[in-house]
Amino acid sequence: MRRRRIAAVVVAGLLALSACGSAEDSRGTDRTDGPSATASPSADDTIDPELAPFYEQRLDWASCGRYECTSAQVPLDYDDPDGERITLKLRRLPAGDPSARRGSLFINPGGPGGSGVDYVAAFTSMASDDILDAYDVVGFDPRGVGTSTPLECATTAQLDAYVNTDPTPDDAAEEKAFYDAAQTLGKRCETDSGPLAAHMSTVEVAKDLDILRAAVGDPSLTYLGASYGTMIGATYAELFPKRAGRLVLDGAIDPSIDSEGLNRGQAEGFQTALRAYLEACAKESDCPLGDNPDAAERRLSGFLSDLDQDPLRTSTAGRPLTEALGFYGIAVTLYNEDYWELLTRALRQALKGNGTQLLFLADQYLSRDEKGYTDNSVVALNAVNCLDDPSTLTLEQARETVPDFEKVSPVFGQSFAWSPVTCTAWPIKPAQPAPTIDGAGAPPIVVVGTTRDPATPYRWSVAMAEQLESGVLVSREGDGHTGYSMGNECVDDAVNNFLLTGTAPKDGVKC
Repeated sequence: MRRRRIAAVVVAGLLALSACGSAEDSRGTDRTDGPSATASPSADDTIDPELAPFYEQRLDWASCGRYECTSAQVPLDYDDPDGERITLKLRRLPAGDPSARRGSLFINPGGPGGSGVDYVAAFTSMASDDILDAYDVVGFDPRGVGTSTPLECATTAQLDAYVNTDPTPDDAAEEKAFYDAAQTLGKRCETDSGPLAAHMSTVEVAKDLDILRAAVGDPSLTYLGASYGTMIGATYAELFPKRAGRLVLDGAIDPSIDSEGLNRGQAEGFQTALRAYLEACAKESDCPLGDNPDAAERRLSGFLSDLDQDPLRTSTAGRPLTEALGFYGIAVTLYNEDYWELLTRALRQALKGNGTQLLFLADQYLSRDEKGYTDNSVVALNAVNCLDDPSTLTLEQARETVPDFEKVSPVFGQSFAWSPVTCTAWPIKPAQPAPTIDGAGAPPIVVVGTTRDPATPYRWSVAMAEQLESGVLVSREGDGHTGYSMGNECVDDAVNNFLLTGTAPKDGVKC
């Protein structure tokens, strides 16, 4: 997708419709953390003395409902550690069994732009009791995201206009509008957020994570990252291989491909997931798209094309269902097979001329409610993506790629073909290129891939496991985004055993 290139795992509104338990209220009491005697780097892996105040800070945890919350300070610019500081927010569920506690398990749901603070509730409702007994589960909002010092770029009206920019431009005027929308948003980020907009890279997030690791007193990092969160973990292993502990990267991204390759892969992934949905729907007697998957695919493609010229009415005044919103509303349900019924109901309504349910689904994807955007994930995603992988694809070049993308995905291909132009237009450029990632010197890193993952295609997980010198691949046969806690006991056992014992599964395990 154009703006949600690597989307977050947690879709809060949809998870609320799924069967999620709640964490216990009595897992811990307030306490203060600080670096322990074993938390400092070894003599051959020392930190920059200028960063010592950050590594040595103590975290004052306070009760926040059933969890504990705190904040930490990190430098805005690692090249100027004595300069401006920013705040990172953290939330944790303390280990249920203090006698079995092994340290902290840091988690990240992806995005870029996903809130790790919010993810704690979802993760702890799914994780096994053994994991919850052994680890403080710690979520953090990366720099610029959520409750941390936020990236601020647009009002609700301005962000609505950006989100609804035609994702499949048909002529030179629409192509220019597509380019200008991204450029304008980026300039607003520069104006409203100042230097933070230029310091949202994954490298900087990984450096922040090492400070957080030391601040909770852990000598090495234990981490589970999903989707884009795999890039945070892999980058950490590249920058700090001697401090990497038990890292699990679920639904991985291929670190070696460029923006065009990422979008082509995601177009393929969403097409695969859509096809699985259409084939399942066709077997139902009341499928709104009919009983022929090929015909259903053509009808859905035509439906989205029609929205370009004739948006559907919805029950929300002033917010019709545009082509962009229809696209998001469909795509969000492909992240998990449990959401397919939501798509069926929404399409049944939309094909009768009412886009209300698809608008609701799109809003879950974009973190919007009736009052406006509930977080800044839309803008944070662009800020991170475009610093990590600035694109140079011109409008003319993007236009030329459209036929190839449509071969990969007849329904979604055109939107993905234009996506790299967003970062071409983005006015904030990285100070230095992202590092090549191989994690040399790190202990075993478990990479989980799902065969019909829409957002992070399976072959990306294969590629990451191959590129990491210590990568170990665990494959899940199935649908949906990511593999851990998705109902596959084989995957869950492999990950849990690794986190609890440090013993990696055999490379190439198929589940």
